[in-house]
Amino acid sequence: MSNIPETGRTPRVQIRLVVIQVLVFSLLLTLGGRLWYLQIRNGQEYTDEAKNNHVQQVVQPAVRGSILDARGVPLADNETRLVVSASRTELMKMKDDGKGVLARLAGVLGMKPKDVMDKVRLCDSKTPQPCWNGSPYQPIPVTDEATTQQALQIRERAEDFPGITAEPTAVRRYTAPGKANTAQVLGYLSPVTDEEITKAKDTDSPFLRSDQVGRSGIERTYDKELRGKAGVTRYEVDNLGRVIGQAAKDEAQPGANLVTSIDARVQAVAEYELSEAMKTARQETDRNTGVKYKADAGAVVVMENKTGRIVSMASQPTYDPNSWVGGISGKDYAKLTGKDSNYPLLNRAIQGQAAPGSIFKVISSTAAVNAGYPFDGNYPCPSSYSVGGQVFKNFESKGYGSIDLGRALEVSCDTVFYGLAHREWQKDGGIKPKKRTNDWFYKTAHQFGLGKETGIDLPNEVKGRVPDRQWKQSFWEANKDGWCKQGKKDGGYVEKIAYENCLEGNRMRAGDSVNYSIGQGDTLVTPIQMATIYAAIANGGTLYNPTIGKAVISADGKSVREIKPKSHGKLPMDADTRSQIDEALAGVTTRGSAAWRFGGWPQDKIPMHAKTGTAEVYGKQTTSWFVSYTEDYTIIMTIAQGGTGSGASGPAVRRIYEAMYGLDEEGGQDLKRAMLPRPQTQLPKIEPDGSIEAPKIEPYEPEEEEPPAEDQQLAGAPARRD
Repeated sequence: MSNIPETGRTPRVQIRLVVIQVLVFSLLLTLGGRLWYLQIRNGQEYTDEAKNNHVQQVVQPAVRGSILDARGVPLADNETRLVVSASRTELMKMKDDGKGVLARLAGVLGMKPKDVMDKVRLCDSKTPQPCWNGSPYQPIPVTDEATTQQALQIRERAEDFPGITAEPTAVRRYTAPGKANTAQVLGYLSPVTDEEITKAKDTDSPFLRSDQVGRSGIERTYDKELRGKAGVTRYEVDNLGRVIGQAAKDEAQPGANLVTSIDARVQAVAEYELSEAMKTARQETDRNTGVKYKADAGAVVVMENKTGRIVSMASQPTYDPNSWVGGISGKDYAKLTGKDSNYPLLNRAIQGQAAPGSIFKVISSTAAVNAGYPFDGNYPCPSSYSVGGQVFKNFESKGYGSIDLGRALEVSCDTVFYGLAHREWQKDGGIKPKKRTNDWFYKTAHQFGLGKETGIDLPNEVKGRVPDRQWKQSFWEANKDGWCKQGKKDGGYVEKIAYENCLEGNRMRAGDSVNYSIGQGDTLVTPIQMATIYAAIANGGTLYNPTIGKAVISADGKSVREIKPKSHGKLPMDADTRSQIDEALAGVTTRGSAAWRFGGWPQDKIPMHAKTGTAEVYGKQTTSWFVSYTEDYTIIMTIAQGGTGSGASGPAVRRIYEAMYGLDEEGGQDLKRAMLPRPQTQLPKIEPDGSIEAPKIEPYEPEEEEPPAEDQQLAGAPARRD
């Protein structure tokens, strides 16, 4: 037995018990507090997270709607391809970041490992194409051209290819019916980005990570209608990821079909003739320099006069929109965006700006009439006009004596418009303008719709420029410091110009006004702007918003939303002035600057009206313009560094009309060959199963013509070929 008294042991035991009780109570209190925090304070948050952890989503991409021409011919649709994709999320879990898997995949697909790895890397400001600019959490397509054998190898050896899938998928296809590429009008697709997903989260058209979205053209304008809505199936899974049930399912809704006013047959003709006109222009020599024309870019537009609908729109250089499908390669991306590409992604019909040259003179003629000068008055047309010691010459230094404004339009007499613009400049106060200037020539251009968008249903239309007094002042303020640093009173030509601009670059000088009157100087227009103006002259004065979309039809064909033509104003001219200008433009093709290109045209059956333009560009060769209209259609063509209007563009425009109206060289008409005997109004029929019965389009192959002998070609041709 122990000799320690009982009373000596009790206090220590009691102290130990108390300590143990305190510790137990503290642990229970801590545990209770933690439970309160988890279950009550943040209970709902963790409940929601727990639910999400046990629900997995499987997305079924929606089939994108087709883009159809006016007769139902698909310009863009979808085809089923075997798409091999990589899950970046799964690859990043591997020790080597999936490099081994991607190398094995490259071997199966017959690709270089680097090319495969480049496909799945994420894009940023420093990463060159190819790269993935979509969400890093969705499968990244490696190729959409896998063979059945390649897909089987991947699926049968799943253990060698974790994170890799090979599935049949609906892929966008740009069909180019009859070789009608229509690239800049259609645009292209690319993956949705995280930023876009966040921005669209609370809208009525949110994005899913699997979505492809339109990046340009009507793919972008009508993206919401075309995209449809992806289907989502939600599965309940346990902690091991095993499916234990289906929570909910939202069926995929296919995108609607877009019917356009484009006619694939005319589109093929317009593209071909623009390309051939540019090739022909490159064989011609600038008589002033002895150098062949570069003819490095161009555009053509065919428009319905009474609706503003676009029948055809082409731009050169062009590209294949299919190159974007499945992710663009670095080589293709460099071709489209590099310094030597000449920017084929640019739609020059709505984004190409240039001085209009003499096609601007319908605006100057209207301005003169509105300023009080009679259309049928007599105006001198000398071979040159002097302003402040500077001589402005007529084209080829030819004079026509005293003529009216109609004849001035027919022969494109510059000096008539020089004189009128100079006189108005003097009335406005000259170099020291009045407080309230009339500025008829500038005001009228704005009333014609220049200096602003036409409202076409394509993204990124540019405004052009009307260099009025307000523009002169703002331009001077923006460039004054640079001019003043560079300028020297006794320096070279460039330095003297900079010196003058430093002192008075904000002033409207006489030379500015006379140059502006013939569409030169700082004036910039786009082909679509001038097409809209001439179509308005043809239809009686209404300026329509050019439109490509004609109707949106649901995938089953039951719901139709027509896109009605809209107007944004009237021409600032009365009926008499319009009629006089209309008559003068008809004279351009019979006795004026385009007569040598329209010999034998059936003017009695299909009256033709036209205006030629040859615009000078500082540091470059002249820009060729040719704009024309019949009762039904307006066609405009422009070729940068292409020479004269009637010389480069005129013949191509005539051939487009001949194809549309079914005409032969002698002016005979065969309506069976005519592509558009009259404007199309009927919409194509879409069956409930989504099928469309559309006519086939054969490639455009014009008959070869014997080039006329030089003496025949020039017989009866006027001296002026502006």
